[in-house]
Amino acid sequence: MGKPTGFMEYPRLERSYAPVADRLSHYEEFVIPLSDEQMQLQGARCMDCGIPFCHQGCPVNNIIPDWNDLVYRGRWQEASKVLHSTNNFPEFTGRICPAPCQESCTLNLVDQPVTIKSIECAIVDKAWEQGWIQPQIAQQHSGQSVAVVGSGPAGLACAQQLARAGHQVTVFERQERIGGLLRFGIPDFKLNKKLIDRRVAQMRAEGVSFRTNVKVGKDVAVEQLRQQFDALVLAGGSEQPRDLPVPGRELAGVHFAMDFLRANSRLAQGVPGAEAGLISAKDKDVLVIGGGDTGSDCIGTSNRQGAKSVTQIEILPRPPEKEDKALTWPDWPNKMRTSSSQEEGCERLWQILTKEFIDDGQGQVKAARCVKVEWNKDDQGQWQMSEIAGSEFDIPCQLVTLAMGFVHPVHEGMLKNLGVELDPRGNVKGDTEGAKAYHTSLAGVFAAGDMRRGQSLVVWAIREGRQCAQAVDIYLSGSSDLPR
Repeated sequence: MGKPTGFMEYPRLERSYAPVADRLSHYEEFVIPLSDEQMQLQGARCMDCGIPFCHQGCPVNNIIPDWNDLVYRGRWQEASKVLHSTNNFPEFTGRICPAPCQESCTLNLVDQPVTIKSIECAIVDKAWEQGWIQPQIAQQHSGQSVAVVGSGPAGLACAQQLARAGHQVTVFERQERIGGLLRFGIPDFKLNKKLIDRRVAQMRAEGVSFRTNVKVGKDVAVEQLRQQFDALVLAGGSEQPRDLPVPGRELAGVHFAMDFLRANSRLAQGVPGAEAGLISAKDKDVLVIGGGDTGSDCIGTSNRQGAKSVTQIEILPRPPEKEDKALTWPDWPNKMRTSSSQEEGCERLWQILTKEFIDDGQGQVKAARCVKVEWNKDDQGQWQMSEIAGSEFDIPCQLVTLAMGFVHPVHEGMLKNLGVELDPRGNVKGDTEGAKAYHTSLAGVFAAGDMRRGQSLVVWAIREGRQCAQAVDIYLSGSSDLPR
């Protein structure tokens, strides 16, 4: 694959970013791609490693060495076909996926992995530019219908596959625009929403219907959907945020991260009336609680809004600067990572526990009282956290975003009305293998994505949506030609 000696001949090159001062002035994407010629040489670095561990690292099992080789040889259209054979939306994953495939690359043993994510993005962007991506309209129709609740990556992938199998698919979305987390949860500077609109247009041409501003369980009864459609897919995501029940939590200025991000994304996308719901960081000291991707998005958004300062705290210890390859490879390692948003400006603190939020006397938060913690193993070898006596301190803040992840899907409304069985973590219960893969406890009702597996990556949601589509197709038709 590629050029057998390419990894020795060509240095590793990655996409670059626009200068911080430039990109903080807008909400557009700021990644600077490599040229076609540079990208072809990066494809040449994919050596004939024997066992492509990148397949194992990629949740959708992208056939990475094949399309790397095709790019190296300038056969971009064929590369697009191979790429789309496993991934419905590579323009999304090519921008926002953390790329576990690259961590699994054999060349990562010497910290020089193939730039898989950049190549993937270049392939699909060129495919759209050249008009190679067209609607794949089913030649025969089954006469059966499917309702998909949720238009995030799992719901969209499932809907597109089922439409291509000949079923009539309707997607229900509670927000005013299609895309779920992709639309309003991920900032525009990481994912231009025109990319979503382009895919939605393709799906409409393939026969998928979309209904927005519909809250299933409120605006339309879930039992009505079960009666109206031959199958029902639950793909609403894991949207119940993890809260921080400490004194002062009720103060003005303390928000869930997703509420902050959604409000700003609506304004950036020109949603009518968005100005009234904006949560602004302008001229404020911002505290971001949580060190993951959502926390990083809060940092990038705050800086673009003109925050006075941004501090991000994490309760866990600072990760090591470099992983021990002998212990971690080819699995995803715990190591220090710095996002583009963190590079734009913030102070990062580890092993910090929030004790309370302090009132300014008028019901507005003015600071967070914190304490340093340490982590030690108990007699059973389990990590235990303890506070360090005398280490209390205050962090000034007039805006706090709680970015500590999500615990499970929202139970009130649709799930409670449906009466579907949940797993011990509060997700919709369902297996991924066997004859009942993606089936719930109710006949004809399926679940995929974060609603079934819990908070995860966009690429995992796409995988589950595709596999769920095959399970639904088998349920409706007795067999399926859809890939798994």
